[in-house]
Amino acid sequence: MSDVLDVHRPVAGDVIDLILADHELFELLLRKLRDSSSDRAAVLDALSNVLVAHAEAEEKFVYPKLRRREAIGEHEAEHGEEEHAEGHEALLKVLELKGTDTKSFDDAVENLSATINHHLVEEELTILNPARNEVGARARAELGEEFARERNRQIDENCGAVTNVRALVARAHRTGKLD
Repeated sequence: MSDVLDVHRPVAGDVIDLILADHELFELLLRKLRDSSSDRAAVLDALSNVLVAHAEAEEKFVYPKLRRREAIGEHEAEHGEEEHAEGHEALLKVLELKGTDTKSFDDAVENLSATINHHLVEEELTILNPARNEVGARARAELGEEFARERNRQIDENCGAVTNVRALVARAHRTGKLD
């Protein structure tokens, strides 16, 4: 796998730094996905895995712990989960397309990019800033280990496979996270 498709495998670090590193990786992979000269199928596979792994690790460890520490409220956590579901739904639309050289693909990638970028901005402002201010360095490091371990486990299980993304979207519809 080329460097640009390396989804990184951190094992420790401040959870905020780990999340921000993934945000930068999402932006890089989305840029490569928009580039018709890149291996779009390989980029999509990398993006799908890291995007789903990141969201699942945040929902399993980060959001609940930040809520318990009162760094964020229930609304911020729920809104973050809803935006993850919207990202999964936009990702699924790209994954289900046949071919990467069509207008439909470009349109779906444009929608995916907009959905992900919107979430990154909101999460950095409403979740990461409060976490930075309200949670100590030691707790952020412990949370970073949990986040990284879950993220890597998800990637190892190929969490970005279309069948898994379909299941996540269906679950989000059932639980009311998606209309």
